[in-house]
Amino acid sequence: MIRGRRIGVDVGSVRIGVAVSDPDGILATPVATVPRDVTKRDELPSDLVEIARIVAEYEAVEVIVGLPVNLAGKEGPAAAAIRQYAEGLKAVVDPVPVVFTDERMSTVTATRRLSERGVRGKRQRAVVDQAAATEILQTWLDSQRRRT
Repeated sequence: MIRGRRIGVDVGSVRIGVAVSDPDGILATPVATVPRDVTKRDELPSDLVEIARIVAEYEAVEVIVGLPVNLAGKEGPAAAAIRQYAEGLKAVVDPVPVVFTDERMSTVTATRRLSERGVRGKRQRAVVDQAAATEILQTWLDSQRRRT
């Protein structure tokens, strides 16, 4: 694994959670929750612009996007929507590669961890997307380290 920061992205229908790793790929930390821009205009959606800005700001070497697969490991309509979103993301972060990782249970795990820390209700909704992105990225980083 080449040295450099990775950006983790949890794409939701309302919000997008964003996390970043340290340059050595050991620890993922939350960065932002970006509102999803679903307006149909000719210009680039504001969420893609913001994620591209974050990728540039952190000089990321890779973007890791959580791909929702069902418990049987199959992709459904949600995964197809994420793949479509990632196509737009690839265009705005090029030449930084965008890769997918299995995000099964990331939001459930993030919600549970936040609850264990006493973060509930509106406060939890505000940060659960960031926490899910952090979970996605940390799981990916851990799996990359196990491979080497």
